[in-house]
Amino acid sequence: MTANLHERSSRTAFSVAEVCAQTGIGRDSVYNAIRSGRLVARRIGRRMLVTEKDLQGFLANLPKVGASQAA
Repeated sequence: MTANLHERSSRTAFSVAEVCAQTGIGRDSVYNAIRSGRLVARRIGRRMLVTEKDLQGFLANLPKVGASQAA
């Protein structure tokens, strides 16, 4: 999934709505991850941005599920 994220855009930061659209993660889940500190976001004015690096790190740290977990 992180490779697709990088292929879709050469931008280095995304709004919460863009994070949701690109990952399929719901808005509430993204905000909960930010509040809990699992996903780092930066604020500029009222806008919240997530850097590509922080988003990739967050996705990489999500728990693995299924057969690939054993590998």
